[in-house]
Amino acid sequence: MTICVFCSSSDAVDGAYHAAASELGSRMGRAGHTLVYGGGRVGLMGAVARGVHESGGKVIGVIPGFMNRPGVTYTEADELIVTPDMRERKTRMEDMAEAFIALPGGFGTLEEITEVITLLTFRVWVKPFVLVNTSGFYDPLIELFERYYRESFAKPDFRALCPFVDTPAQAMDYIRDFTPPPLVSKWF
Repeated sequence: MTICVFCSSSDAVDGAYHAAASELGSRMGRAGHTLVYGGGRVGLMGAVARGVHESGGKVIGVIPGFMNRPGVTYTEADELIVTPDMRERKTRMEDMAEAFIALPGGFGTLEEITEVITLLTFRVWVKPFVLVNTSGFYDPLIELFERYYRESFAKPDFRALCPFVDTPAQAMDYIRDFTPPPLVSKWF
């Protein structure tokens, strides 16, 4: 299976986040999955890619041209796709992915997460998506989503489209055991 992973490109984050990213990559590689991701060698992105490679998996990096430079790009990728911009990068990753996992990340990761959730609510496609809540990183996002449900900005049924788990092992189990949730209209 080709799994798209969204995550931070920062090397300055706590070591617990790097450890979770490495573990996820190792689990993906050992299971024979292919990683498709943003193409970076830095931060959690690099940790996931190295973990996949070290465990025998395949890595496909997708990076926009303006970011494709020494020290940033994971040149060891089995396949490196250079896109003209961020929008094309995201489209290519989404098209190749059979499943999505989000580790902690910054603004770019947040944007990727919300786009996937939006596409899932419209049933543009039905693919597993799970967020790994390492060290409680996504607790504020969980609370925001709960407010959406309480105040009818989103249907409570949409919880099933974006589950949160605590560990990479739980994320891989979720992907493996995924059953599409019942179809629910986006409209109230």
